[in-house]
Amino acid sequence: MGGRLIDCGILIVRPAGLGDALAEKIHADGGDAILFPAIDILSAPRPAHLAMVIARLHTFDWAIFISPTAAREGMRSVRERRSWPEAVRLAAVGRSTAAALAALGLNEILVPPVPGDSEALAAMPELCDIAGQNIVIFRGDGGREHLARVLAARGARVEYAECYRRARPAADMSGLLTRWRSGAVKAVCAASSEALSNLRDMAGAADAGLVLGTPVFVPHPRIAEAARMMGFTHAIVAIGGDGAVAEALAAFFATV
Repeated sequence: MGGRLIDCGILIVRPAGLGDALAEKIHADGGDAILFPAIDILSAPRPAHLAMVIARLHTFDWAIFISPTAAREGMRSVRERRSWPEAVRLAAVGRSTAAALAALGLNEILVPPVPGDSEALAAMPELCDIAGQNIVIFRGDGGREHLARVLAARGARVEYAECYRRARPAADMSGLLTRWRSGAVKAVCAASSEALSNLRDMAGAADAGLVLGTPVFVPHPRIAEAARMMGFTHAIVAIGGDGAVAEALAAFFATV
């Protein structure tokens, strides 16, 4: 590390609290980390249903967490009501989610190799012979149904614990856009296509070209493809957590 990102302003648009570790790495490498969450995390959409699922948590064989936010919000909801049942096995869709669970004191987490996604997790041997097992998936409101469909097709009984909602923030972006126009924002780091969509929409039509022309660093090829379909001209995939993102940033700016 050192000064590989000097004079580089890196915008982090992850939900509040989930970009701090990456910001520290960027600062350590000489960059200017700009935290501007482009997704607000709100309370569970159906709190009574979530409470009922958590009350029955000990009846599940597996608990799967879809994202770091699902880990943080899901475990917060659980610990408000009960202790974690030791017999329930844990799985995470990717390494960042597994790291979020580990930071909360949980271990022995099934996690697929990079790039972590629902398909890779479903392919793990531990989740192949699951007929008759009960599985709960902690996630936000809505999202891909692939994992639940695959597990149900294998004979598992699958339920969702939707532990948060996502929303576009009402934050004032004018100060950030002023910095952006001056050339102070060199790249964007996002963990979801929804964050990039919100960022583009919050900027407005007048500055859409400015936003869409900035390189974006994302953790999965699917998000990169979504970014390109939105109009972002340069999407870079950095797989493997915050360290991989920091290395990808340094490599990119070493060549420009």
